[in-house]
Amino acid sequence: MVCELNIKVAHRAGNSFLKDAFLTPPFRIVPVGQYKKDKAAYLMIMSSSPGLLDGDTHNIEVDIAQGAKLQLQTQAYQRLFHMKGDSAQTMRVNLGQDATFSFVPHPVVPQNASSFRSHNIIHLQKNNHVLLSDIVTCGRKMSGESFQYHHFQSLTECFIEGKLVLKDNVLLQPDKMPIQGLGILEGYTHQGTLFYLNSAGVDVLSWIDKFHQQYGDREDLAFGISELQEKGFMVRVLGHGAEPMFDLFKDIQNQLWDALFLQ
Repeated sequence: MVCELNIKVAHRAGNSFLKDAFLTPPFRIVPVGQYKKDKAAYLMIMSSSPGLLDGDTHNIEVDIAQGAKLQLQTQAYQRLFHMKGDSAQTMRVNLGQDATFSFVPHPVVPQNASSFRSHNIIHLQKNNHVLLSDIVTCGRKMSGESFQYHHFQSLTECFIEGKLVLKDNVLLQPDKMPIQGLGILEGYTHQGTLFYLNSAGVDVLSWIDKFHQQYGDREDLAFGISELQEKGFMVRVLGHGAEPMFDLFKDIQNQLWDALFLQ
């Protein structure tokens, strides 16, 4: 099944809001956080489907008008069910000048024999802020089903005024690589990636130092953070549970958001 979700976020009189939406089942889009002091748009993607099934394709497009701010959220974990073929998701995000986009979705749970390809394409203009993350688990760990999926790929490309400035490709194929070997997961079962990128000239070195001090010595996670070529940073996290990673990414998002937009 091919599923579509297209949303447009506008900005007027200091407020960001959902201007228009086109969707097909099983998608729904719901405004949340209407009483936030930052006057940004907070939208939650909801679905009547329990997850992605064999042959499913999700196409998501997000247009954020000049000056608008959007925090996109998800309702629950994204499950990838048993498949004979594969499934895919493409998300395109277009930001107008002075616009902001932040998206920390729930973790992905790839079940037995699942195959999934995700492609995020983000176009920035002048004075933009973007934060995006993803977390992939080993599968239904508590049911004894670890690394029994076939293929997981998350490709992200970011462009500033048409120039490619960031390309990140996470590819995990447990039946074709030593998934827990040196240089891959090294005994861990969950992997998370988060990046922050801006075209507004905001220096990130102090944020890198701050987050390294906060999370670098945690015993339950292997945490790494590095500066991007442009104004931004990339976080990689390895662990044995999804919730600690998700909470960590939400905390990074909240700290950045509050410092940038609640001053």
